Amino acid sequence: QVHLVESGGGLVQAGGSLRLSCAASERIFSTNVMAWYRQVSEKQRQLVALVARDGSTNYADSVKGRFTISRDNAKTAVYLEMNSLKAEDTAVYYCLANLRYLPDDNYRDYWGQGTQVTVSS
Repeated sequence: QVHLVESGGGLVQAGGSLRLSCAASERIFSTNVMAWYRQVSEKQRQLVALVARDGSTNYADSVKGRFTISRDNAKTAVYLEMNSLKAEDTAVYYCLANLRYLPDDNYRDYWGQGTQVTVSS
C-alpha cells in the first residue's frame, strides 16, 4: 500500500514563505498529474495548483504569482513553494497524485495526510 507523506507546514507571519513537500512512500510504476489542494474547516477542498507529467502547471487565481508547484518524477514527489503568504492562505494543505502503483494497476488518486499552514496577520 503506497502512502503520500507530506511535510513543511507550520506557522508563519503574513508576507513570509513556506515550502511544502510530498513524496510517495514506495517506488511507483507511473505517475500522472500531481497537485496540491487546501481545505478550510468543513468547506470543500479546493485546488491550489497542479503539475502534469510533462511539467505544465495550472494555478488557482488566488495564488498565481505567489505559489510555485514543481515535481521530481524520479522520487514521485511534488513541492509547493509559497511566498508572500496571506492570512487567507491559512488551511490544511493536501497533496494528490494520480498514479499507477504496479504495472497491472489502473491509475487512481492517492492523497496525503494533510499539513496545517497557518498565516498570522
